[in-house]
Amino acid sequence: MSYKAINPYNGELIREFAETSNEELEAALKKADAFYRQAKTEPISKRAELLAKLANEFTNNIDKYARFMTTNMGKRISEARGEVEKNAAFANYYVNNGEKNLKNQTYKSVAGKKAHTEFNSIGTILAVEPWNFPYTQIMRVFAPNFILGNPVLLKHASIVPECAQAFEDACKTAGLPEGAFKNLFINYDQVNKVIADDRVQGVALTGSEKAGAIIAAEAGKNLKKSTMELGGTDVCIVLNDADLETAVKGAVSARLNNSGQVCTAAKRYIVQSRIYNKFLAGIIEEFKKKKLGDPLDETTTLAPLSSKTAQKNLQEQVSKVIAGGSKVIWGDPTPVEGPGAFFNPLIITGMSSANPMYDTELFGPVAQIYKAETEEEILKIANHSQYGLGGAVYSSDPKHAQKLATKVETGQVALNQPLSSNPEFPFGGVKRSGYGRELSDLGIREFANIKTVLE
Repeated sequence: MSYKAINPYNGELIREFAETSNEELEAALKKADAFYRQAKTEPISKRAELLAKLANEFTNNIDKYARFMTTNMGKRISEARGEVEKNAAFANYYVNNGEKNLKNQTYKSVAGKKAHTEFNSIGTILAVEPWNFPYTQIMRVFAPNFILGNPVLLKHASIVPECAQAFEDACKTAGLPEGAFKNLFINYDQVNKVIADDRVQGVALTGSEKAGAIIAAEAGKNLKKSTMELGGTDVCIVLNDADLETAVKGAVSARLNNSGQVCTAAKRYIVQSRIYNKFLAGIIEEFKKKKLGDPLDETTTLAPLSSKTAQKNLQEQVSKVIAGGSKVIWGDPTPVEGPGAFFNPLIITGMSSANPMYDTELFGPVAQIYKAETEEEILKIANHSQYGLGGAVYSSDPKHAQKLATKVETGQVALNQPLSSNPEFPFGGVKRSGYGRELSDLGIREFANIKTVLE
């Protein structure tokens, strides 16, 4: 497959990378297995020191690493800098907490028997990652597994090859052992070959439902553990008693951050009737302020989509949404011409369950809005989806918001704020949004051998 860095702002080819050969792939697998076996003889503290150096490499060169994201997938430069910082924060969490999260746990039985569990490495992990967060998606898999002693092989999205290579280069600069991490420019047949290899014991994927189904099936066929972080149709619930300014600000940020290309973006606004008109007026006012432009320009507030392909796909989806009976109540659905992958922000209403696109993830700056009278109606809309990744609830009564949040069928919910990923908290979804958890103490144990020892 083709690994090309093409600037989505102007369509210019930056760099093309050659595919990894089968001989190079075999060498990577051998080195990864050697690291796995060597790591078993060394203390976790040694790897923690090296991971800290990797975090410092990113924080000491923020603009260098940020620029690759901006030119490869169009992330606004300010957002790109923020991702580099978060990338380092993910690493530092496991520097400071990894060993503690892997300490033995003691269990006792009624019969007086005693046992403990150990958390041991299992082997090489294949990470199949998307383009929308080119560094943090890698780090959330690599950091915990490196501390545990599992090497990671990366198959990144083909449109961010410079980011993938930059992560590997950062690992080398930080002095990480050979075999601990390797970026591979491999094709789909080679992906299957890696999954089938006996030295590989797990697969972590973040991506679309379609990609997840394919990779999960391949992992299952080979009896390999897998984790899947897939798409979402996340809800932003706004109750009658919500603080309007907070709700509007949070809702707009949660939909338009990263040009709307976020799995946990607020894709569906469900607003209670008494506050609906004011909320709608508020988000329209904020949407109007967004300025399409060069993502390297600090004044740009809405960047292009990641590629011309993404632009075309979203345009086709919006056309089908409208044909299915919904309508655009704000914004210009006319395609944006030119070499860039720009897309005008839109607000859509009238999305009923009869619309063929009802449960489709719109990956871009397109918001859907629903009016609901009761909380029962809110929950009916919110949970009428095959996805369950994240969501948010806005209410001036935190306890009330929490009660409602408990009934929303997702892996995570934020109260009176946009949903975001933090290294201390588990991240993942339910239903077709995937399975398994990343980050926190749970993330470091996903690919561990949880061994019980009877004492």
